[in-house]
Amino acid sequence: MKFVEEYRNPAIIEKILNLIKKESETIHRINLMEVCGTHTMQIGKFGIRKVLPENINLISGPGCPVCVSPNPYIDKAIEYSKIPHIIIATFGDMMKVPGSFSSLEKEKSKGAKIEVVYSPFDALEIAENNPSKNVVFLGIGFETTSPCVAATVIEARRKNIKNFFVFSGHKLIPPAMEVLLKEKVKTDGFICPGHVSTIIGSIPYRFIPEKYGIPCVIAGFEPVDILLSILSLVRMIVKKTPEVEIQYRRSVKENGNEKAKRIMNEVFEIVDSEWRGLGEIPESGLKIREDYQEFDAEKKFEVEIKESKEYSECICGEILKGLKTPKQCKLFRKVCNPENPVGPCMVSSEGTCAAYYRYER
Repeated sequence: MKFVEEYRNPAIIEKILNLIKKESETIHRINLMEVCGTHTMQIGKFGIRKVLPENINLISGPGCPVCVSPNPYIDKAIEYSKIPHIIIATFGDMMKVPGSFSSLEKEKSKGAKIEVVYSPFDALEIAENNPSKNVVFLGIGFETTSPCVAATVIEARRKNIKNFFVFSGHKLIPPAMEVLLKEKVKTDGFICPGHVSTIIGSIPYRFIPEKYGIPCVIAGFEPVDILLSILSLVRMIVKKTPEVEIQYRRSVKENGNEKAKRIMNEVFEIVDSEWRGLGEIPESGLKIREDYQEFDAEKKFEVEIKESKEYSECICGEILKGLKTPKQCKLFRKVCNPENPVGPCMVSSEGTCAAYYRYER
């Protein structure tokens, strides 16, 4: 297949659905978790849950980098925005995320200099054009975005730009998947993230079938991609032959993108990191290496933050673990909505609550 229309062909989709139904009929219940926010959105958009056999249950995991960023990170970013000589540069999803006491959107309304950018290179350009200001880019994202941020840091050094900094909140997906398995989240298979896997490849997931006996399929984002991945998972579950398969072969290679990984590893080093809902996960985050510490916002600017707190009735953490769905939250739609988000899962364009609000209510 070469064109998008082919990946949405009703006849092909019906054929795959029939195969899924036939292959899964001997299993009482199959739980499959997607750990990519784009998959969550696409599953909702195309109504995939509604057309699958009743014994196949799709669970949304911690696949949204904005959603898993904990309140202490948000709170610190907000404190940076209050410093008069700092311009915060951020992706738009971060603006409405509620911290413990405020949000970037609220601080901007009070006069803080906060710019929405589409790329870290846009933030670097802001720094070039405002030499009297310090620009702090909020580095949020998984392995997909961290190579681009690393490349921007390298470019800042090449251009000798002294007023550009990164506040790194980057996270790594495979360690979070292992935490879910250690906590015995009920999943029989993983739909692995396509974008992340274009960078890291399939090898980092091998421990999942080898250590835990759980199959994984790296999936593309069209209906046929997702359904073919579900079919592969069902077959491996029925046959008890767990492996890591690449369905998204038009973009993902076994070894990933070697150049992107090399750039990422040049600028960042792996550290323990806090995840919303999952707590502190060993070796699951990225911080700027000492060799590039002149670009590390945390090394340059000291701020004090109050003890972070969560909105007590928000169940974002349990949703990110796949333990509950947005429909089980008493705030969903009634109090929490995209215009008045209580938790980050409703804010982000990849958030589970946002997907359910838009497509599955």
